[in-house]
Amino acid sequence: MESDTLRLSFTDFFASKGHTVVPSASLVASDPTVMFTIAGMVPFKSYFLGDQIPPFKRATSVQKCFRTSDIEIVGTTTRHCTFFEMLGNFSFGDYFKDQAIPFAWEFITEKLGIDADRLWITVHESDDEAARIWEKTVGVHPERIQRMGEDNFWRMADVGPCGPCSEIYFDKGDTWGNGGGPSLGSAERYVEIWNLVFMQYNRNSDGVLTELPQKNIDTGAGFERILPILQGVDSLFDTDLFKPIISRAEQVLGVKYGSDNKVDTAIRILADHARAMTFLISDGVVPSNDSRGYVLRRIIRKAVQKAFQLGAQKAEETVVPLLIDSVTKVMSSAYPELLNSLETTVQVVKREEEKFRTTLHSGYFLLMQTLDALKPEAGVESPLKPVRLEIPGEIGFKLHDTYGFPIELVQEIANEHGVGIDYDRFKAEMDRQRNRGRQAIQKASSAQGSNGITRYRTLLDNSGVTEFIGYFEYETTTKIVAVFSLLDSPKDRSVQDMQDVEIFLEKTPFYAESGGQVGDTGTIVTPTATAEVYDTLYALPGLISHRAHLKGEVFVGQDATAAINTSLRDATRRNHTGTHLLQWALRAVLGDHVRQQGSLVGPNRLRFDFYHFNQPTPEELAKVELLFAEQVLSNQPVRCYETTLKEAERLGAIAFFGEKYGEFVRVVEAGSKSIELCGGTHVYALGMIGPLLILQVGSIGSNIRRIEAVTGLDAIRHARDFADTLKRSAGLLQVQPNSLDRAIKHLLDSKQQAIQELENIRFSMLRQEASSFSQLAKDGVVIAQRDGLESELMVKLALMCRDSFGLRTVVLIGTPDGKKVAIVVASAKDSRVSAADLIKKIAPVVGGGGGGTDELSRAGGKDISKIAAALELAEAELAKK
Repeated sequence: MESDTLRLSFTDFFASKGHTVVPSASLVASDPTVMFTIAGMVPFKSYFLGDQIPPFKRATSVQKCFRTSDIEIVGTTTRHCTFFEMLGNFSFGDYFKDQAIPFAWEFITEKLGIDADRLWITVHESDDEAARIWEKTVGVHPERIQRMGEDNFWRMADVGPCGPCSEIYFDKGDTWGNGGGPSLGSAERYVEIWNLVFMQYNRNSDGVLTELPQKNIDTGAGFERILPILQGVDSLFDTDLFKPIISRAEQVLGVKYGSDNKVDTAIRILADHARAMTFLISDGVVPSNDSRGYVLRRIIRKAVQKAFQLGAQKAEETVVPLLIDSVTKVMSSAYPELLNSLETTVQVVKREEEKFRTTLHSGYFLLMQTLDALKPEAGVESPLKPVRLEIPGEIGFKLHDTYGFPIELVQEIANEHGVGIDYDRFKAEMDRQRNRGRQAIQKASSAQGSNGITRYRTLLDNSGVTEFIGYFEYETTTKIVAVFSLLDSPKDRSVQDMQDVEIFLEKTPFYAESGGQVGDTGTIVTPTATAEVYDTLYALPGLISHRAHLKGEVFVGQDATAAINTSLRDATRRNHTGTHLLQWALRAVLGDHVRQQGSLVGPNRLRFDFYHFNQPTPEELAKVELLFAEQVLSNQPVRCYETTLKEAERLGAIAFFGEKYGEFVRVVEAGSKSIELCGGTHVYALGMIGPLLILQVGSIGSNIRRIEAVTGLDAIRHARDFADTLKRSAGLLQVQPNSLDRAIKHLLDSKQQAIQELENIRFSMLRQEASSFSQLAKDGVVIAQRDGLESELMVKLALMCRDSFGLRTVVLIGTPDGKKVAIVVASAKDSRVSAADLIKKIAPVVGGGGGGTDELSRAGGKDISKIAAALELAEAELAKK
């Protein structure tokens, strides 16, 4: 069975069992507690927790996933990978063990035709119910049902939903290791292909388990684990998912897979990482030095390392981007978005490899230098017993940490030169780095704490989601559903005269902060109170919290009038639609690789973060503003409508980085050029945006740019301020504004000329003074007091006396400002006087110190009353010479 057929067979089977087929979510998890989508259940987590009401009771999906937990062993085995697909069927309070277990068995044995005699079952040691269903209902022999401990108990966290799980293993046969089933046998022999999680308990903070009122099913089946069984091969790397990628790697690198263990490991890593980077970049992740971008950069660099290890350093062209095309050909039938992002993905990986190749070559040079230094001198034989030479552990760590050299590659090259590595020191350096990393990790915590989350969930269960009507209405009559103090515990009936509260309404025109757009402000008025709303946000998905300053007393169940600040909302709408148009213009000018990495849309400004290799030039930004203005002047309508995610993708709608989308999405068409998925508020026509003025462009990370801009009235105000400043500046120079740049240049040139003339005058004056001092010289020595001259000019004067008038030694002492003492000693090369020695004797007299060379030294001091004494000491010391 081919991979495409397996995906379709799985979803078709569970669709026939009443499950809704849900498309794969992005690898960029919308859940803030995880960086990536690491399992099939992650997109459904809010349903399992009760934070959102699921739109279906049963669901099935083929979810793309990415994990780094096994990254160090990927390639060393034939069953691990970082990017994988998870087959899943889910029940949200519908069916439980009695149906989930037979579903799994039916699909595996009947639909896929896998031999039941080669399957083993594990259950939790306490789960008699699951064991009974496997034996009595399904008909599995008791000897093939094994009870296990913690490995068969699943938990989302230390507290919260949890439950036993049951796993299905495939026995690969005697040649793969010891028998005895998964609890006793070899991990290579017994391969887990299916995991049924029975969410039936809630673990309290004291560890006590209580039955959940709604019991759920979460199935995770390994797509890449099942496929080798169906295709009759021993390894997932021998399936149709990997063979074309490996074949391309063989062709590019001139090596043969299956000929050598080291080569095989490197090629498996290349193939896996090529898949991972292709999907990560397609989902909007870009290489950077933090967060997801850092993980992607590590994946790309490790692939480059392995290609380098296989001889890629000899190739003139980059190697890893060539594998991206193979990945896309294999996977695009299931994930057509890969075709749309292919050009960008190749470009991103190519740039990363080019940059990292330079680093690797530098590391290779350092390694060769180290090896050369370890070689014994030619012709020199040691009478002592020869010792095995080693690369110092610090050098090994530097090669690993700074230049990206895996220690295995260092060892391999070292072995070729008959040299080892000080592994103990290397490991000590690695441990030190890990400890620094652990100390830097901060655990994420909820601003409201677990008690706050609990009360929100209770409110959501009792009252349902908040109806948002703010797309079309700015004011509405509604009811108070709940009111909580932000400082104290919630009151059952009312809250009175407190500074900060959060109010929950039956329906609201207030937009809750999301998608980069700030929350609305405004008022909530009841017959007994007025609440000034200063922020609106989601307490939980669908549950809108109005943060407010309260005056008076407000009651649950009370009628209320909720009204937003319309001027601020309108300004925010202009900036939000402006952000969409800005992204289109940036992509039109800089290229389709430009992708939004974040945004902030408020009433006073907009901030747009995007991926681009270089800082945009002023000319490019001018083109962006011009394209933006052309669209605004066209005054085309802005359409907002809901459609299916599949249809939106067909239309070419751009998705927001890291956002979670359901089956139905809201599409915003800003004129004929821009189409994006967005839940924010927008203007009705492009002309309402007004002008765009880019205020600032900067870099906030590797390849991540940030634009700050204003639109509408704010843009006009800023432009007016700029114009006024320009006119005032031109007036000061008595020129027209359009001649200001030439006037400033002329002014700067005149200033530079004046500075040069002043330097010439100073030089002439110093030369005259040096001439006067030389006439006072005795035996080629001048000792003099010179006040009112800054230290640097005193040095020039001393050097001029010595060099231009042939003096052997010059000692100048004085006070530049009447507060401090400056001393300079200059001696000729043929003089027997050391300037450094002399100044060390003079400086302490004035309470100071200094130093320099035998030919020029300088010092400072604090006591100007001792200048005369210092001069006398200098004269006495020189007399000795």
